[in-house]
Amino acid sequence: MKWSLLELNKYKDEPCEFSETLDLKASLMKRDNLILDVSPVKATGILNVGKEEYLLHYKIDVIVTVPSSRSLAPVPLTLSIDVDEVFMTLEQYQQRDERLADEEIILLEKPTIDLDESVEDNILLSIPIQVLSEEEQRSQDMPKGNDWEVLSEEEYAQKRQEEAQQTMDPRLAKLSELFSETSDEDDKQ
Repeated sequence: MKWSLLELNKYKDEPCEFSETLDLKASLMKRDNLILDVSPVKATGILNVGKEEYLLHYKIDVIVTVPSSRSLAPVPLTLSIDVDEVFMTLEQYQQRDERLADEEIILLEKPTIDLDESVEDNILLSIPIQVLSEEEQRSQDMPKGNDWEVLSEEEYAQKRQEEAQQTMDPRLAKLSELFSETSDEDDKQ
């Protein structure tokens, strides 16, 4: 769904409300090859047209299926995302005041606001790096194979500490024997 800036001029007095169901499966899968499936996207919100900017506020509801980061099994993620974006033309951006200095502003390269592109961007940004199935979240078992295993950071630190205690420099082993002999002699006296 796209709005032309000329079309949006008729919404200067009241916000433009929308409720759309978007089919973005093909374009999302093309942009991110890890996505396995995408349900139809429900986007509901408003677009406020001001003199200095275009404010887009909407909510996305979608189910995105991605592989587990541990086992690569498909995991459906239910995402509910609130989005607030500020759009400006180049002229509006050059004339902006200080109240928008800290805002992230999207410059419009074309005289249109593309809801599909905004929704896609926000879905891709909302997919977490670590995705685990419900079973993997409940279980503490990590994957392992021939000559390899996945360890948690705590297990790794503990294993390193145990290895450091078990391996002693052979040069120091002779020195420790010397100390144990002298302490035995001191105990006898």
